Amino acid sequence: MLGIYIHIPFCLKRCGYCDFCSSIADEGKISAYAEAVVRNIENSGCKGEKVDTVYLGGGTPSLLSEKDMAKILFAVRENFSLSEDAEISIEANPGTVSLEKLEAYRRVGVNRISFGVQSCKDDELYMLGRIHTFSQAVEAVRLAEKAGIKNISCDLMIGIPGQMLSSLEESVLKLCGLNIAHVSAYMLKIEEGTPFDCEKIRALVADDDEAADMYLLAAKLLGENGFEQYEISNFSKPGYESRHNLKYWTGEPYIGFGASAHSFFGGKRFFVPEDIDGFISSPLQKTVSEDDSPDLLSEYIMLGLRLVRGISLKRIDALGGSSKSFLRAAELYTRAGLMHIAGDRAFLTLNGFLVSNGIISALIDSQH
Repeated sequence: MLGIYIHIPFCLKRCGYCDFCSSIADEGKISAYAEAVVRNIENSGCKGEKVDTVYLGGGTPSLLSEKDMAKILFAVRENFSLSEDAEISIEANPGTVSLEKLEAYRRVGVNRISFGVQSCKDDELYMLGRIHTFSQAVEAVRLAEKAGIKNISCDLMIGIPGQMLSSLEESVLKLCGLNIAHVSAYMLKIEEGTPFDCEKIRALVADDDEAADMYLLAAKLLGENGFEQYEISNFSKPGYESRHNLKYWTGEPYIGFGASAHSFFGGKRFFVPEDIDGFISSPLQKTVSEDDSPDLLSEYIMLGLRLVRGISLKRIDALGGSSKSFLRAAELYTRAGLMHIAGDRAFLTLNGFLVSNGIISALIDSQH
């Protein structure tokens, strides 16, 4: 079934490491943007499709008023065939929610929320430029639970400038102590052109060996506390994997609405330009073709090996590749303990995830 992604590109404050499409805006502009989202949903070229996941990402989707959230999700229901058990997720900043807002979101269908906690240390949050404290994050999780949202995820950042193994361990264990079902633990990446792209910050960031130790520690602690790893950066209690994000990694179709939103539909990849004002003013969102005929074999290897369950050798052959060539290329990595082959499945080990880019690139090359 189809997944729907809706990009909400507004924040109260832009973090120094962020290179996503976002801006500071007032309520009026956010409401005008929400109206444009509704207009595009109502006039989508894939109206009537069966949908089982809806994901509002950002930016900070929790800046949407209760009224605007209701309008958007009503439009989804009116124009698509939304399954009864659909996963409807929003990203949220812990400093932007109240019980009243969360209850209103829940009433219109939101049943999963992902809080951008990032750290349980207030000095690290300050370094990142976050607007919340850890106590506010704890309260946000409590309020979401009280509002009836049981599927709660928290983001955890690894490699924050100045972060130590001991402070990361404290953050992981404090997150595990919350009543949450999912953790996304990802490495800080310094993006070109962001405020973090400077020597002062780079000097404070963990080197490759330290970052590897941090990643392995986080994975170990999360596993010991009931969070099963299912993707390079994602861990969940059983049955609480992100159904929407799994669509990206398994090659299922999704359609995007909003500035900078990407889509994979009808066998083609396309995206909306990063022009917030243009999106609001245009009768329909403009789209730019990214790939009219994607290399499905390369994508299957690249995305599938992000998953703990890995990929199928038979599927490689079915997509026109050669599982024999794949296995020959994989032998080096299996001997090094970076990959495993078990029956029809090929997958990276935890240590393999640390150097996944190089391994995946070589395995894709084996098919050409």
